Amino acid sequence: METVVETLHMNKGAGETSYAMNSSVQRKLISLTKQAVEKAIKEILCSQRGPIMKMGIADLGCSSGPNTLMVISELVQTIYATSNTLNRLAPKELMLYLNDLFTNDFNNIFTSLPSFHKKIKQEKENNQSKNNNIRDFGSTCFVSAVPGTFYGRLFPTKSINFFHSSSSLHWLSRVPSGLKDESVRRSNKGKLYISKTTPNSVIEAYSQQFQNDFSCFLESRSLELVDGGRMVLSFMGRESMDPAAPYGCYHWELLAQALMTMVPEGLVEEEKVDSFNAPYYACCYEELKMVIENEGSFSVDSLETYEIDWDEGIKSEKGEGFARLVRAAYESLLEYHFGSHIMDDLFGRYAQLLDHHFSKTRPKFLAFNISLVK
Repeated sequence: METVVETLHMNKGAGETSYAMNSSVQRKLISLTKQAVEKAIKEILCSQRGPIMKMGIADLGCSSGPNTLMVISELVQTIYATSNTLNRLAPKELMLYLNDLFTNDFNNIFTSLPSFHKKIKQEKENNQSKNNNIRDFGSTCFVSAVPGTFYGRLFPTKSINFFHSSSSLHWLSRVPSGLKDESVRRSNKGKLYISKTTPNSVIEAYSQQFQNDFSCFLESRSLELVDGGRMVLSFMGRESMDPAAPYGCYHWELLAQALMTMVPEGLVEEEKVDSFNAPYYACCYEELKMVIENEGSFSVDSLETYEIDWDEGIKSEKGEGFARLVRAAYESLLEYHFGSHIMDDLFGRYAQLLDHHFSKTRPKFLAFNISLVK
């Protein structure tokens, strides 16, 4: 599984194991970035002497379901509110671009757009009634899907004012190229990602792939942003230089354990487990800072870290609920490698391991929220 472009997608639809129904942790992370987004939008609007006629906004790694439209709805509302505070016209036209990989469930988004436009129209009417001194306070919103990987160019040069991305940049463009060597790849036996027993060669391959990918991401966005454009990015990270720190990898460790319980029963080949390497990387602050400084296109306006409970927003049994959350995000990759026939059994076992883990501690993710200006 060298590239994730053809295989990675959040679970589609709105069923029990769908991403739409199991993305409460991601929703929490979106809510935590609200202040950074508001500040970035204000800075963009204030940087112009007159009103911005057209404003390009892109949500990278938008996925599907309620979180997607929540992001763009709040962005539009922020633009309206900030324009009102500044006593100036909102941009006449908002070009809202929703980006994700080709296999994303864009149809789910499209079917929700009528309700989005209805909500925006109501916001526009409310704002106009409250601000009679401002003519045509609302904007015309054009929503478009832009399929493709954000580890490369997506938009024309200097066409975007603001980039937003949440819960996406911990996904790599591919399994680290340094793991092509079979002896290196299989040296991480019984694991799906980095753990305390992972050899340095595997860790270095992951770190290098992250550096290559994030540098490419920054370079591409710098060409697409207008001068003074901004980005607010939030994604999973880790709290220390140690790549095996629990914040960044322990949910993968438990998933590997669940798979390994299936090996003695002949349900999964051990070789299959040994040869799987997740295209995922939870970086530390030092790595993040190094890539930004080396690439050189952006300055850091702010960087915050947040702790988010694994069971954030889960109302059912914690183990079962978190297992569904992980399944909604990871199943496409696991199904591609191991087959669809083991998924129910695998995540049932995973839920049991999680229940035991939750009984001993309240595990957390660490997330970065970084605001960048060109």
